[in-house]
Amino acid sequence: MGQVELDTSVGYLLKMASSALHNAMEAVLRPLGMTITHYSCLELLSQRPGLSNSELARGTFVTRQSMNVLLQALERDGLVTRPERAPSGRVLPTTLTEAGRRQLASASSAVRAVEETMLSGMSPDEQNQMRRLLRSCVDELIR
Repeated sequence: MGQVELDTSVGYLLKMASSALHNAMEAVLRPLGMTITHYSCLELLSQRPGLSNSELARGTFVTRQSMNVLLQALERDGLVTRPERAPSGRVLPTTLTEAGRRQLASASSAVRAVEETMLSGMSPDEQNQMRRLLRSCVDELIR
């Protein structure tokens, strides 16, 4: 069995790209007092209001316990609201407050700039192809 050639290993290159993207996003979010998970949580709630703790945890790739701690902090800071009691079952739907939407607006533009920088060496067609190829990789691995 041969060794993996790191220069040509798609998995290794994806990990390098993921790490570089993570570092660049942290660098623009840190001055805003946010982490990537904090930002991702607000972005998800902006696009899908009312998500539960479990849904937010899955969408941000953290544990339910970690998400619960984050949601408590975001609620304390006035960025999200959750009802005192679950409208049905045990799920507490979470929504952004106006302060949360304002914080998200500045973070979204910073994150968008990072992504634009990352893709700046590609034509629009290449960017679309990259999206299709990455989606295909994900789809094949989660079958």
